[in-house]
Amino acid sequence: MSELIAPLSLAVSLVLVAAIICGAGLAAWRGWLEYKRMELQARRVPAAAAEEDEPSEAGTGARIELAAVKERLRRLEAIANGVEL
Repeated sequence: MSELIAPLSLAVSLVLVAAIICGAGLAAWRGWLEYKRMELQARRVPAAAAEEDEPSEAGTGARIELAAVKERLRRLEAIANGVEL
């Protein structure tokens, strides 16, 4: 009987450790998701201000980035068509 107790107690201990690690991982995951939600919410607030006729730095930066993406797209289309720039 005593030879069965040691492996059984080891197995129970390993299961408990695994449960604790999984619980901590789940709590960290939920915290990370909440952080990302707050980050997205913070990005939405300047976007709402940009819609109110007030120029903001976030709106200006987005327009500059959009212009850069459009320029890259034009260059890629020119390469695909065989036109040299």
